[in-house]
Amino acid sequence: MNIPKSITRLIVGLIIGFTALFAILLGGIPLTIMVLIVVVLGSKEYTKILENKGFLPSFKIIIVSSLLFAFIAYFNRLDLAPIAFTISTFMAFMWVLFRGKQPYIANVATTILGFVYCGWFPLHLLFLRDIGYDATVFNGFIKTNPSLEGAAYAILLLISVILTDSCCYYAGLQFGKHKLAEVISPNKTIEGAIGGSVACMIFCSAFGIMVFNLPWYHALILSILITAFAQIGDLCESMIKRDAGVKDSSDIIPGHGGFLDRTDSYILTIPVVYYYLEFFVKNNFLDLLKGLF
Repeated sequence: MNIPKSITRLIVGLIIGFTALFAILLGGIPLTIMVLIVVVLGSKEYTKILENKGFLPSFKIIIVSSLLFAFIAYFNRLDLAPIAFTISTFMAFMWVLFRGKQPYIANVATTILGFVYCGWFPLHLLFLRDIGYDATVFNGFIKTNPSLEGAAYAILLLISVILTDSCCYYAGLQFGKHKLAEVISPNKTIEGAIGGSVACMIFCSAFGIMVFNLPWYHALILSILITAFAQIGDLCESMIKRDAGVKDSSDIIPGHGGFLDRTDSYILTIPVVYYYLEFFVKNNFLDLLKGLF
């Protein structure tokens, strides 16, 4: 029996969505494992895409760097990020210097882009999940004080991005006439982008005010950031694929393409939301700047 593609897409989408929701609620090791699975598979797709362009980023360096970033994110040690980036960049240069092939500069650059885009950005979900605690308590390697606030913010992000993507699609299907970025993604329209943005802003603003008791301006700004960077992230992945002459990052997920295709709207959105919450909502950004002057 042949199952219609739309039904397959819906069933797989629900499985992915509930898996992500369950991992977010649990936090800690389960969430870290889920994110690392996405990072590994997404990184594999990324290296395959770049190979179509003639570049040879190191999959091994991207994964080793991502594991280093995962350690930092799991233990909520953002202060160690500079040394992690320094070590990872050195590894990228050393790999090309001793093992790499032409084009050397491009291979170093795409390796660095790989561990930033496929590793560091998505792993901010662990930072976001822990928001709400000044210091995370551990029993050995196990987190013992999971933040319900962080889980709620992560779920808000998850639902808002899904809402943005879905409403962009249906609004574009019904009302789309003007191309948003014709060269990069011919099917996306300005009308679709507006429809997805409005739906996300209404939901996210209401959720932020009622659940988190956020001031209306923080809730509104948060909703704008989520819908804007969800769409920008989608376009950025399309840009990479278009430049490499690839339609889908892979066909590993039935009805959805690859892991990068499924998560592209989150890759830029997660760090943007985390830093906004951390520096503008949880802390006063102006107070943070006082020490600089």
